[in-house]
Amino acid sequence: MIRLHTTKGVIDIELEHAKAPGTAANFLQYAKEGFYEGTLLHRVIPNFMVQGGGLLPSMTAKTTRPPINNEAAAGLKNTVGSVAMARTAAPHSATSQFFINVNNNDFLDYPGRDGWGYCVFAKVVAGMDVVNAIVAVPTISRKGHENVPVDDIVIEKVEIVGE
Repeated sequence: MIRLHTTKGVIDIELEHAKAPGTAANFLQYAKEGFYEGTLLHRVIPNFMVQGGGLLPSMTAKTTRPPINNEAAAGLKNTVGSVAMARTAAPHSATSQFFINVNNNDFLDYPGRDGWGYCVFAKVVAGMDVVNAIVAVPTISRKGHENVPVDDIVIEKVEIVGE
């Protein structure tokens, strides 16, 4: 399990190693490296999702490892509390950024609108109250990004629990 300590509270995430092994391993490696510490939850859209894992408070993107293969075909669904990889329009472009679904977003499931979908690799097992508090914050546009919380929401610490 991964425990994200944010400026809004703690979110516990359980990885889905069996169905998304490469994606879960990718997230775990970033967590072990401390990559997520100091990054923002930088995109907040009510009735959709909360995204983070790649931008610093300056809205500068951190340098990531190469993109990973999209494992969305494994069948995990973008339901409330599921955690999926963010990517560009290119199906195999996910690196470090992830999002927590706050709605059942079945249009993101494999095969999705583009034949691929967005790979779910984990689920929130505690802290959805924190996620719901985050999704309720006011947002603005900042440095070319929309839906950015007015007040920074930072991942302060990441713990790997039970390993």
